[in-house]
Amino acid sequence: MKRFSIQRLCAIIIKEFIQMKRDRLTFAMIVAIPLLQLILFGYAINSNPKYLPTAVMSSDQSAFTRRFIRSLQDTTYFRVVSLPKSEAMAQKLLRTNRAQFVLNIPSDFSRDLIRGKRPSLLLTVDTTDSMAAANAIAASNILTKDVFDHLLTGALSYLRPTPPPFNLIIHAKYNPELITQYNIVPGLIGVVLTMTMVIITALAMTREVERGTMESLLATPARPLEVMLGKVIPYIIVGYLQLFLILGAAYFVFRIPAEGSLFLLCCAALPFIAANLSVGVMFSTAAKNQLQATQMSIFFFLPSILLSGFMFPFYGMPVWAQKIGSILPLTYFLRMTRGILLKGNTLADAWPNIWPIILFMIIALFVGVMRYRQTLD
Repeated sequence: MKRFSIQRLCAIIIKEFIQMKRDRLTFAMIVAIPLLQLILFGYAINSNPKYLPTAVMSSDQSAFTRRFIRSLQDTTYFRVVSLPKSEAMAQKLLRTNRAQFVLNIPSDFSRDLIRGKRPSLLLTVDTTDSMAAANAIAASNILTKDVFDHLLTGALSYLRPTPPPFNLIIHAKYNPELITQYNIVPGLIGVVLTMTMVIITALAMTREVERGTMESLLATPARPLEVMLGKVIPYIIVGYLQLFLILGAAYFVFRIPAEGSLFLLCCAALPFIAANLSVGVMFSTAAKNQLQATQMSIFFFLPSILLSGFMFPFYGMPVWAQKIGSILPLTYFLRMTRGILLKGNTLADAWPNIWPIILFMIIALFVGVMRYRQTLD
């Protein structure tokens, strides 16, 4: 038996580095994925979100109400984005995720405050994302203790001792008990579909090339779009099986309420499934082997899960990260799914989150078809 040779070992090590250098995509992923994780976790991810969108419906324009609104924004947890004129408009902002808080100030607030009647302010909170709401609620409660101290002077100084001269009523909607599963489990539908649909489709198409069966397929009269649809449709059925499985577990195991139409959710899931499958097909046309297809799928899946609002609050990320997240279909699917299941959203409420997914699907499908045509040449 030959002795262990350092020279042979070094030769094999050098050979592996040469092979790695030749596989440029794999080498790029080795560098890119750690950098991507470093940037996302270091700069984009924030479990203590600030500047959350807030709507203010005020019927009392006074120094007290202006002071309270300004103090809310000074906490850095609240950012006034809308001034709805009616309760219906305010509730629509909550349902469609354009506001996470609605502050309602009654018309007689200042009058009752001066008279010592301890009037109430109502802060309605969308608690579907309990992590995003918790710190903001705590900051608003602390604010009530001394927000008016510099105004309650002279004849009004008697209002300064505790308890505070007014009540702040917190109304938690859609998830009043701040149950984490209400936020996580509906989001898992989109995460599972993204992970499986992209990777499975990319591997399936690349496997055809590696085994040589793609050449036989290209020799048939089938057109590129027919081949793509034929490869994609079976996985659409698989995607729906996954959807039904998670929905069943959500309802029977985790007791997640289904306030909206499950039929609407199933219909709205079709473009999302098709979009992810189109991405998988697009990756398969660029990958030379299954390893590269898996690497590209991970490169798409990692930002999707981190920048969509599934693991961390969407509004807690910097603006540039929110813009990237706004491109990803998972971001809109999470909002749509949580809106239908937890808020009872209708098609009109869900449509702002459906059409971006359809647009993404069309673009990904077009790019995939064009890339597939190049393989014919």
